[in-house]
Amino acid sequence: MNTATKLSGFALGLAAVFGAAYGVGQLTGPASVITAGHDSEGADHGGDAGDAGDAGDEGATGHLPGGLLVSDRGYTLVPVNAPTGEFAFRITGPDGLPVTGYDVTHDQRMHLIVARRDLSGFRHVHPELAEDGTWRIDSPLDSPGVWRAFADFTPTGGEPLTLGVDVTVPGTLTERPLPAPASSATVDDYTVTLAGDPQAGRTATLTLTVNRDGAPVTDLEPYLGAYGHLVALRRGDLAYLHVHPEGTPGDGRTTPGPQVSFATEFPSAGAYRLYLDFRHRGVVRTAEFTVHVGDPGDTTGSADGNGTPRPEDGHGSPGHGHD
Repeated sequence: MNTATKLSGFALGLAAVFGAAYGVGQLTGPASVITAGHDSEGADHGGDAGDAGDAGDEGATGHLPGGLLVSDRGYTLVPVNAPTGEFAFRITGPDGLPVTGYDVTHDQRMHLIVARRDLSGFRHVHPELAEDGTWRIDSPLDSPGVWRAFADFTPTGGEPLTLGVDVTVPGTLTERPLPAPASSATVDDYTVTLAGDPQAGRTATLTLTVNRDGAPVTDLEPYLGAYGHLVALRRGDLAYLHVHPEGTPGDGRTTPGPQVSFATEFPSAGAYRLYLDFRHRGVVRTAEFTVHVGDPGDTTGSADGNGTPRPEDGHGSPGHGHD
């Protein structure tokens, strides 16, 4: 992708839960699917001052950001019944029928991202499309709790969309606190460091550097058409954005590591969770970071002038690998 996507248009507050209608089979048995979000017209949403950001988020784009709506621009995310251990859904179009035509975006026709509401779980997977318009995949929901499922796609002839729905996995729920901001994260024998100084309303470059056993990784492999993919979720409303770095593999100027940079613009102060997917030696791994975005001119936030979290901010949690 030659121009990086900006982190813009995040919505204020928690998305309201207003209905429970479907059952979906997955790893721990039948799950309740809650259409957490709004329809695309006349919606309002409550706020949580501790978790959410600035009320100007929605006005920047004229519509709610991706992932907070179950239905947008005539397209609706509809979970369907599935056997235990499987997750299934359809996208219906403005005519009410299942959509079967999708453009390929970043090497796939559908990106399914799931994250637990406490941001302690994250998966980015790619389901298969059946002739009847049903997307199916082995369930990525691997622990009890409320998960947000994001369908990121482009219908043929339409605009890119991200729709979201809450899925409750039954069982004993153990809430996990959000890890403190940190400048590094470890996944397997890889260490990924994060540098940058994000401030609300200002464009900033976040640079992630990948090392393995202390040595720079200079042979990152293309994954979905890039050397890195960054998903950002804001604590509270789980407003979503899938970000890609500048440049593409093979363009003659983009190097395969160790650094991957993203031009970002956070619209409001607050806590965000970042998930970096990268591939090396045939395995995709995810490094996770908590970032606290401060107000412009505020020197009391978690980052110093070089974008490095203070020692008292703690350490990041390990990431994970997936095929």
